[in-house]
Amino acid sequence: MKKLLTFLVLTLLAVTVATGQQGVKLAVGTKAPEWMFTDADKQEFTMNTWAGKVIQVNYVDPDESELNEPFNEAVNKAVDKDKRISRDYFKGFGIVDCKSTWKPNALIRTIAGNKAKKFNTTILFDYDATLQKLWGMPEDNYTVAILDKNRVCRALYKGKIPESENEKIIQLIISLTKE
Repeated sequence: MKKLLTFLVLTLLAVTVATGQQGVKLAVGTKAPEWMFTDADKQEFTMNTWAGKVIQVNYVDPDESELNEPFNEAVNKAVDKDKRISRDYFKGFGIVDCKSTWKPNALIRTIAGNKAKKFNTTILFDYDATLQKLWGMPEDNYTVAILDKNRVCRALYKGKIPESENEKIIQLIISLTKE
């Protein structure tokens, strides 16, 4: 009986440790675990690359890359044209979920390069579905996370963002940049 109890405790401990290494499911109100990804030029980036800024992370399956185009255009307009959001306090960027697509990495980098130019941003590459594991992001999807300056998730959208939400999210970003 003692051996069985010891075995069960050790098994439970092993499962707990293994599960803990998978990360924390990102949710509104939780701190986002750190990561490191590279861009097309193999330059490394982390969330700390934009320390002190509110960040908008677009985690994108390349097959869904157009899904939130209206939202990103609205944010881009608020930054570049209307000047309601200052680049001094905000950074929006994309992380491509390369594992969720059939497309070859060379094609993904070309498509991402065009998006980076269009939105004057940085595109990073997640070749191994790291954020799916670390943050609990869904595969085959388009997820947008808004993180405050302390990397606490303040908004999380999985799938298409309704255009009726655009201004609400922009106002959230504006308020977070003033905190």
